Amino acid sequence: MAAFGWDAGQVFDTAVYPNESGEDSRAGIEKKFVEFLRTFRIDNVFLYRDQLRQNLIIKQYFLEVDMAHLMSFDEDLTNQVKEKPAEYLPLFEDAVKTVAKQNNYFADANNVPDCQVMLLSNANPLPVRLLDALSISKLVRLSGIIISASTLAAKATYVQIMCRSCRHVKVMPVNSGFAGVQLPRKCDGDPEETGSKDCPLDPYVIVHDKSKFVDQQTLKLQETPGMVPVGELPRHLLLSADRFLTNKVVPGTRVTVTGIFSIFSQNQNNKTGGAVAVRSPYLRVVGMQVDVDGNGRGTRTFTEEEEDEFLHLSRKEGLYEEFSSSIAPSIYGHADIKKAIACLLFGGSKKILPDGMRLRGDINVLLLGDPGTAKSQLLKFVEKVAPIGVYTSGKGSSAAGLTASVIRDPSSREFYLEGGAMVLADGGVVCIDEFDKMREEDRVAIHEAMEQQTISIAKAGITTILNSRTSVLAAANPVFGRYDDMKSPGENIDFQSTILSRFDLIFIVKDEHNEGRDRTIARHVLQVHMNTHVKEREAAGDIDIQKMRSYISYCKTKCAPRLTEEAAKKLSSHFVEMRSKARSMGATSGTSQKSAVPITVRQLEAIIRISESLAKLQLHPVATDSHVDEAMRLFNHSTMDAVQSGLVEGFDSRSKFSEEVMRIEEQIRKRLMPGSKVSLRVVKDELIGQDYSPVAVDRAIDILVRRDVLQYTDRRMRIMRTMV
Repeated sequence: MAAFGWDAGQVFDTAVYPNESGEDSRAGIEKKFVEFLRTFRIDNVFLYRDQLRQNLIIKQYFLEVDMAHLMSFDEDLTNQVKEKPAEYLPLFEDAVKTVAKQNNYFADANNVPDCQVMLLSNANPLPVRLLDALSISKLVRLSGIIISASTLAAKATYVQIMCRSCRHVKVMPVNSGFAGVQLPRKCDGDPEETGSKDCPLDPYVIVHDKSKFVDQQTLKLQETPGMVPVGELPRHLLLSADRFLTNKVVPGTRVTVTGIFSIFSQNQNNKTGGAVAVRSPYLRVVGMQVDVDGNGRGTRTFTEEEEDEFLHLSRKEGLYEEFSSSIAPSIYGHADIKKAIACLLFGGSKKILPDGMRLRGDINVLLLGDPGTAKSQLLKFVEKVAPIGVYTSGKGSSAAGLTASVIRDPSSREFYLEGGAMVLADGGVVCIDEFDKMREEDRVAIHEAMEQQTISIAKAGITTILNSRTSVLAAANPVFGRYDDMKSPGENIDFQSTILSRFDLIFIVKDEHNEGRDRTIARHVLQVHMNTHVKEREAAGDIDIQKMRSYISYCKTKCAPRLTEEAAKKLSSHFVEMRSKARSMGATSGTSQKSAVPITVRQLEAIIRISESLAKLQLHPVATDSHVDEAMRLFNHSTMDAVQSGLVEGFDSRSKFSEEVMRIEEQIRKRLMPGSKVSLRVVKDELIGQDYSPVAVDRAIDILVRRDVLQYTDRRMRIMRTMV
């Protein structure tokens, strides 16, 4: 018999039932998995054998398997894993254990721990709303944002139970996920062995000390804002992660998860009875990839062709102008605002000092101006082009909706955190429209998020800090709806200096009446409506949205510029000059009325960040003099203009100008009786002869015409006082 090899120390199996024959038996399937793990290689590298050995050495008992590799090895097996993952994954995990034993990765071959198999896939994710009953117990891949993560809980995998009366011991396996275990109602111990004949009903108790437990975490996944149809609420799905998939994500992380779509009975204490067959869906996670599209947590991989294209683009002459003109190309003008938005999209360099203090790299921009100047359209475009963007309107946003809210879980009655817009946009841009319509207490909630880049919560016994490393792009109207030139910036801008100092760039956008400019804008708008402008744009070769998004992600991951010494010296002298200018303005306008926009050290940091973002746009490792010059120009054209917008030529302050205009109005009302006509030239000469400024005279006449007190007649040569 020895010739046939029966004495070799091997285990043989044979089919007992007809359907267990050959390849389809559990042993046959496990054998295929073992063969895959042992023999799969890429260029003479045994991928999974090496990965398993390295993970076991560092006591990380898991193995990440790419579904594409399994598909190239055995297509039928892969399809079976996708169709019946709950059956096949335990066999896969047993196969990993077998390989570890066979290759002697452990000194004690009988005591190999269980290894977790994580499945990675490159298949297109399925939208959360398309999950239906047909997907149950299948392998699905979803993408979304984690909005809450529970604390770790211990989930039993094997429960040891013991009969109270006869001490009969039994071990029961427990399914993973949210599935529970049903204890037997009757004792099935042998009376001859136990000596007890009549065990009562429900005799079993769980022996926790001898049961086996693993970590489990419950996550809540919300579909990405871009996938939500207009007018609908975003859908949520519960996820159950166990063992090495726990503690991988925090609220606000964008993830793509692979898992088994399962169901569980939510109301176990259902007193009303009835809906026993109605089950709630959840996902048993078997693989998790942190989404890497510029979230700052993962790093997106770029192909060589993409890298070459981006490097070529960064060396292009005039890239800064081309990139800024590609931002909302259907909106005419606003060149400096578009350049500022380009800086905001790239951001400066975040710094962590040796003492652990963080300096933000994100740039915040405020657009303050008249209605009809396309502020909201710019915000909508930025939300589309930013790798991560959240759009919200001021009136419909509360402090909790922007930062984070503490919610009680209905089933467990525990409190947990749900991140708001600033947390979900971590690593991206938050666009806040109608910023002036927000309630004051809600606006205060984002102070900390804008400067310290964190959100502190102390509610219902929860004290924690969430990250919100976001740029803020806000749009607001002045106090009176339109910007009133007769009033000072302090009266037009109704924001506290605490929030204004947190904005790096503040643009005052005025809708000025200028015939030539109005003609150009009208022509441009009509072209957009007739679609001829789109063809012109294509001919001009603007950068499209998708390429802009990828280029922004690439620059953010690859480049973190620093200032050169020459640039730093130039900046320090410029800052002193800015402060003295702001101080002199405060002095001239009187102590009671300070500058509406404060110039603080934050504004110096703002110019540094803008210089770094300009260098990052061109993939420069350092920010040079030219970058600093452009940053200072942008700052002077925005924030410094807002500071100085109170001054009128020839006057110390706006208040003196308004007083003079009011005096002229009184003079004209006295001089002209209702119904009388007089030459415009004569009135002007008389008033200028009384030492009034020509600018103030023109302004007073203009205001009276707008109020219908005066009317122009005879081709604007004469003015008539109306009966008002």
